[in-house]
Amino acid sequence: MRRAVVNLLLRLLRQCGRMSKPRAFSDMPLPLFANDVAEGQRSASQPSYIRDHRTRLRSRFLEGGAAAIPDYELLELVLFRAIPRRDVKPLAHALLAQFGDFNGVISAPLDRLIALPGVGEAVATELKIVEAAAHRLARARVLRRQVISSWDALLDYCHTTMAHAEIEQFRVFYLDRKNILIADEEQARGTIDHVPVYPREVVKRALHLNASALILVHNHPSGDPTPSAADISMTRQVQTAAEALGLTLHDHIVIGKSSEVSFRSSGFL
Repeated sequence: MRRAVVNLLLRLLRQCGRMSKPRAFSDMPLPLFANDVAEGQRSASQPSYIRDHRTRLRSRFLEGGAAAIPDYELLELVLFRAIPRRDVKPLAHALLAQFGDFNGVISAPLDRLIALPGVGEAVATELKIVEAAAHRLARARVLRRQVISSWDALLDYCHTTMAHAEIEQFRVFYLDRKNILIADEEQARGTIDHVPVYPREVVKRALHLNASALILVHNHPSGDPTPSAADISMTRQVQTAAEALGLTLHDHIVIGKSSEVSFRSSGFL
């Protein structure tokens, strides 16, 4: 009885022109954004010059890697998914003109990215995904590693995560007795030229983690890594608190745009 009713309804709907045949469910994945479509579907609506350019650029990247292409083309590759049917080269150049280089673009604050004409939610999200991936990759190269043997990787990680930040950040690397990095924690964020640091909280956290040593790191958004008088004073306070509890302060590193200053190497510790 129920099947007969269903068949009757289907016949009536077809006769009324409302349904030509039962619709099948699609196994195509839903797009992440409204303008996302499968690669095969994009080609039909893309002008041939855009399609050919994207094919050539992808091939060049796959054959030669990032070293084979300049910043604006690497940025184009990131923008391809977010903007499937338009030429993204003008936007890539606009982003670089605004933020300096590829690292500056992906590290730019979300509100400043969105403020740039042509940058919507899809573009901003793609850029922030790349930034997050870069941070995780750099972090994986130092966490649970012996700090002395991976010092260059540690500095690379600091530059990746902090060099382009527009406000000061203060983080602490906590180490065990074998100088293995057991925790990397951001302790505070501040303004463009100041970040509040509480030595008591720094050493308290070290005891909680059962750490034996620590390395302090903070950035200077100005780009100049030269330590200030306040930086030196704060470092000595942390060192005094650490020594009172049997902890070792190995170093304090100040990160600039393209270089860094080590308190240990500079004689401040």
